[in-house]
Amino acid sequence: MKKKVNRINIGTRGSKLALYQAEWVKSELQKIYPEIEVSLIKIKTTGDKILNVPLAKIGGKGLFVKEIEEALLRGGIDIAVHSMKDVPTELPEGLHLAAICKREDPRDALIISRKSEVGSRKSNLPTPPFTKGGRGEISNSLLYSLPEQAIMGTSSLRRLCQLLNIRPDLKMVQLRGNLDTRLRKLDEGQFDAIIVAVAGIKRLGWAERITEILEPELCLPAIGQGAIGIECRIDDKIINKLVGALDHRETSRCVRTERSFLKKLEGGCQVPIAAYARIDNNPPPCPPLVKGCKVGLLVIDGLVGSVDGKRIVRGHIEGSPDDYESLGIKLAEDLLSQGAREILSEVYQVSRDSCI
Repeated sequence: MKKKVNRINIGTRGSKLALYQAEWVKSELQKIYPEIEVSLIKIKTTGDKILNVPLAKIGGKGLFVKEIEEALLRGGIDIAVHSMKDVPTELPEGLHLAAICKREDPRDALIISRKSEVGSRKSNLPTPPFTKGGRGEISNSLLYSLPEQAIMGTSSLRRLCQLLNIRPDLKMVQLRGNLDTRLRKLDEGQFDAIIVAVAGIKRLGWAERITEILEPELCLPAIGQGAIGIECRIDDKIINKLVGALDHRETSRCVRTERSFLKKLEGGCQVPIAAYARIDNNPPPCPPLVKGCKVGLLVIDGLVGSVDGKRIVRGHIEGSPDDYESLGIKLAEDLLSQGAREILSEVYQVSRDSCI
């Protein structure tokens, strides 16, 4: 006789965005399984407790998931709902990602302060030369309308390095806290502009605050950005089956490609590493009589940069969606051969020294 599940306890952080994501998963599960009661359990993580120190200096991985995973292993919760960009590539023994839900917009958003002098003292700095890797036309971005020495808020080394690469004059200032806190600090005039994830802003209903969505050619997203992951115990077969209904195949392949790229580079979420994978369902037509030509192409761009933005190594690879894991690894190997290994060694050394 099969065991029945009458209740599912979801572990989540307590921020507005985390609760929104957990509530969404709850509602989707209840649509499919109306007979099952689903509850949320809020758990405070290390990343939530330490707000006055840059994330890169706290050290360790899993700052926003560790305590939730511990509750999962203890049996205090049945599943954990995470922002995929917060999830380390190495999961605790006994846990796995049972589902990765359909991705929201993975790009970054530029939000300029209403008090900023945008346009009144436009930067006279030259726009960057075009580089290999298909960056395209980026000189019309509103990033160039910010005055010289404008104060930019971000908590991400990934964003910091890419912004300094094109606007080395910007004054980058640490910005921690939930999205509502970040917007409040912007409105108070502490910053000329901030960079945040489009997905979070949209999910909380604040899309009208976005000044400009930055294209990946300008600012490549974080690994897993915009995707919600559901983690559970590997041996909990019933929960795995229930949660598996929320897995979005295309998103899952793309995010797992990005994570294999990150894993090969041995990077964490607070290292200047970026990647964006997507499936092109309308690739160029195959040559006549070519056998084995598949519809759909998995495309991934990756980047490793120095914290000061002076050195950035980029790469691009395409292949079959069936080879998602190996494609991420191949792209990482390509960047390592181009000099990414030396850049990362320096980043890790600085990080270690700052924690001594």
